[in-house]
Amino acid sequence: MSDKEAETSVPVHDLIATRWSPRALDDMADVTRDQLRALLEAARWAPSFGNTQPTRFLVGRRGDPGFDRILGTLTTRNQSWAHRAGALLVVLALTHNEKGDMPYAEYGAGLAAENLVLQAVAEGLVAHQMAGFDAEAVSREFGLPSEVRPLVAVAVGQLGDPEVLGDERSIDRETAPRERVALDEFALSDWGTPAF
Repeated sequence: MSDKEAETSVPVHDLIATRWSPRALDDMADVTRDQLRALLEAARWAPSFGNTQPTRFLVGRRGDPGFDRILGTLTTRNQSWAHRAGALLVVLALTHNEKGDMPYAEYGAGLAAENLVLQAVAEGLVAHQMAGFDAEAVSREFGLPSEVRPLVAVAVGQLGDPEVLGDERSIDRETAPRERVALDEFALSDWGTPAF
């Protein structure tokens, strides 16, 4: 991994403390079928409202046509580094089924995505979630029905050397310390009143 462990006020599980979203990926390392399957099983077992299970994933391993199809829907900036991933996925939310609208579909998909990302850490991989993709292009490219909404793309791979990013700004961003708002701003007992 790297030395970018989260600085927390109390210890948290290593899967959480060591999870981060690098862009520097090793283009020579593979994500195995078993690793990818484990990530998707972890995602499949995420909680959802009323067990509606609204999440679906588009999946492509490097070298497969699906990988290139997903890569083609990413923004140019994300393509510049995500092509090194061992796998690319798109998180989808099923917003309607035969019973009607699926409440909290996006929340359920977010929980599934987080399970996938944490399982990636457990597998010795890294994952980077991206909003920078064309959802309409994904829908067209993969023939998605209107009730399926692409939410986020995910690059999964092995951590690489920050130098692969090329420019100084990207390398500095990759190696900078991780930051979050302070716990007293994050957890409140009343608006403006810290819980801790």
